[in-house]
Amino acid sequence: MPKEVVVIGLLALAGFLAGGVYTTWKTAKVLAITLLVLLLVAVGGAVLWLL
Repeated sequence: MPKEVVVIGLLALAGFLAGGVYTTWKTAKVLAITLLVLLLVAVGGAVLWLL
């Protein structure tokens, strides 16, 4: 599997998580912060996978 496919998948997951953070921020801050941490892990994984 080309590494670009994995990077695109991780960035798509990060976008999905970003939407979750945006929609849950006003109602469930703990869940939003958890999703934000997972978002940062996904973006970090994508960057590291490219290197």
